[in-house]
Amino acid sequence: MSQEEDIRTQLIHHDYRAPDTFESPAVGVHKAATVFFPTVADLRSRRWVDRSAYTYGLHGTPTTFTLEARLATLEGARHVILAPSGLSALTVVNMSLLRSGDVVLLPDNVYGPSKDFAQHELAQWGIAYRLYDPMQPQSLREALSPEVKLVWTEAPGSVTLEFPDLPELVRCVREHAPQAKVALDNTWGAGLAFNAFELGQGLGVDLTVHALTKYPSGGGDVLMGSIACRDPALYETLAWTHSRLGLGVGANDAEALLRSLPSMALRYAAQDASARRIAHWAAEQGAPIRRVLHPALPGSPGHEHWAALCRSAAGLLTLEFDPALPARRVDAFVDGLKRFRIGWSWGGPFSLAVPYRAGAMREMGTAYEGVLVRLCIGLEHTDDLIADLAAGLDALRAA
Repeated sequence: MSQEEDIRTQLIHHDYRAPDTFESPAVGVHKAATVFFPTVADLRSRRWVDRSAYTYGLHGTPTTFTLEARLATLEGARHVILAPSGLSALTVVNMSLLRSGDVVLLPDNVYGPSKDFAQHELAQWGIAYRLYDPMQPQSLREALSPEVKLVWTEAPGSVTLEFPDLPELVRCVREHAPQAKVALDNTWGAGLAFNAFELGQGLGVDLTVHALTKYPSGGGDVLMGSIACRDPALYETLAWTHSRLGLGVGANDAEALLRSLPSMALRYAAQDASARRIAHWAAEQGAPIRRVLHPALPGSPGHEHWAALCRSAAGLLTLEFDPALPARRVDAFVDGLKRFRIGWSWGGPFSLAVPYRAGAMREMGTAYEGVLVRLCIGLEHTDDLIADLAAGLDALRAA
């Protein structure tokens, strides 16, 4: 560096570079909008889509490429794309694979914002949606047609936690609508409960979407989503749509995920064990609890499908209350809990409780008559959570 240059220039163009032999447990945090190229030829020839080079911050840095690679291993995939949230990842899939005149199929117990997107944005673009009953494969078969280009699945369903015969749903699509892609919202399974790309007998979904906000983050403080797949052509279709939408994630958020991933399996197992214990306890309490919904609990809808496919379960369970109990009293039960906070999302160290009106959530009829309370089990001691729920139920019975 020339000492004749002004200090402002010297500081911007300083020639010191740290040696590349440094290694530590933490992945380096690379922040970039601009990425430098050594030559014009290099600028023109670099290809970011196959993750072989860096071109611009939105297209990835060593930090985000590392996170994508580790998430691909987690999901059993070959390619991963990061998005600012789980919902934005769902949106990228819809916008990549659907065109005017197409039809997308949604399970009746689908994540609510996913149906909202179909009812509003997709509808105004000339894309129709149909619902099917995920617990009845025949319902899916009857909904399939040549216009169907995308079938969404959830295992288990949102809030009510029915676990479908996922391999059979995939088989239905392969046999009756081979033109359609099968997508799974894999946030609950988190890549740990089962491998969505290997469901047995040569069956697997085409892609998964994962709200990394939940278990991979583990802190309730990071918004991020991912799309995972194995097919290179499908990946490029998704990646180019993602690029044209200008979506990206912050380096510090990627760093937080990379730091949390090594403990994810331990946290998932702990929350799984606690949720199962609480589910069994709640099932023994009787009135005013009518039913406990948890895939690993015998008698819960789809328990046999969960048992055939899964190694573990997540930290979610739902209490269905007696339909004769007024909703305001169930709300008061939730308000009165001391160790369950009220808030959306799950997967963090804190437990959450949210009431739902089941009748307003389904279009194909519902087997749930009472108010539902979804419990998201955190990392508190299980005995303390049970004591909190027991006190709340005592107060509810006495009211």
